[in-house]
Amino acid sequence: MVDVAAVDRRGYSVEEFERQYNPRQAVPDHQGKIDSRVIASAEARCRIEGVYDLRYGPGPLEVLDVYPAEAGAAPVQLYIHGGYWRAQDKSDVSFFAEPFTAAGATVVVVNYDLCPNVTLPEIIAEMVRALTWTHGNIAEWGGDPDRIFISGNSAGAHLGAMMLAHDWPAEGLPADLIKGAALLTGVYDPTPVLGISVNEEIGLTPDMLAAVSPMQNLPRRDLPLLLPVGGAETAEWIKQTRAYADLCRANGIGAEYLEVPGADHFDMTAAMGDPDRAVLPAILAQMGL
Repeated sequence: MVDVAAVDRRGYSVEEFERQYNPRQAVPDHQGKIDSRVIASAEARCRIEGVYDLRYGPGPLEVLDVYPAEAGAAPVQLYIHGGYWRAQDKSDVSFFAEPFTAAGATVVVVNYDLCPNVTLPEIIAEMVRALTWTHGNIAEWGGDPDRIFISGNSAGAHLGAMMLAHDWPAEGLPADLIKGAALLTGVYDPTPVLGISVNEEIGLTPDMLAAVSPMQNLPRRDLPLLLPVGGAETAEWIKQTRAYADLCRANGIGAEYLEVPGADHFDMTAAMGDPDRAVLPAILAQMGL
């Protein structure tokens, strides 16, 4: 068990520390925003072609959806959903596949088993299997395995960051398996999770931190790396993205920090499909589309 009383709350009260690091506390209308994405995703799936629940690993939720581009040999955008590793589903975010496929990309949206049924290290291992599967199989659906880009929001951005830190040659895969990444408002230092209520489900322990922290496991090589965060997020959440971007740049990784004016934590997921906000155009440009 974690000694919650011993957690450094950085001068905040217990209540304010929770608000700083728990977006559902910081954004009162978060459920309405989640519901809007779910509806938009269901509508998008009626309009575009999809191949659903392809299995990439043995876990109950180790499945993914593929939305093929019209033309073959298309660049691939693999997206990892958020939900603090213990909530949400790939079907909640499929709305963004529509503008990406329209621009000429093949889209992969990944599910993973959720805490408390699995631990965070186990989820990271599942993402390794998802990327491995994508490299080996995506050509069947018109994707180019040599042009895989990744993105994710919140907990999904954390998992994406851990994929940038992974030793891909140890899996028999190219060191440059991932050609670029867009990590939206991520959890780059999981330490504060030890002191907030969501950890009752996540089960993070201090001895896990060194292995699961992007701040302690930086990308293994320089690559196009976009790090957007909402301008209306809490101060501590913004600091996470700034600190990770600064540390990446200090270590020779060309990270681009992007603050989205007026966007809260839940708006950032919606930005993946919004051509009028900076995130979607920037990711398409990263992919050469």
